[in-house]
Amino acid sequence: MSRITTHILDTTKGKPAEGITIILYGGENDEWTELARGVTNADGRIADMLNKDDLLHYGIYKMRFETKDYFDKSQVKTFYPYVEIIFEIESDQHYHIPLLLNPFGYSTYRGS
Repeated sequence: MSRITTHILDTTKGKPAEGITIILYGGENDEWTELARGVTNADGRIADMLNKDDLLHYGIYKMRFETKDYFDKSQVKTFYPYVEIIFEIESDQHYHIPLLLNPFGYSTYRGS
């Protein structure tokens, strides 16, 4: 019923974060099922995490951003080995889940 997109911006560098694995799960609480995964491109996005025909039903979803490997490649210490964003789909709208990231903080919001 809805497509999900995401992108990651490394706010320390002021550039997209390339090479971060993102895993999309459906479920809730401690029972999650992996639905898709991909690695961000040079623009900090995953172009094909879900095919345009993939439908997501109303419910709870989680995106897990594997941030430690990204920072390790640059030999940068990070406080967050991964970031999980849990959100709810309640309509047929498009859902964009951006992540603003730095080694010791992160922020997210409902994008468009």
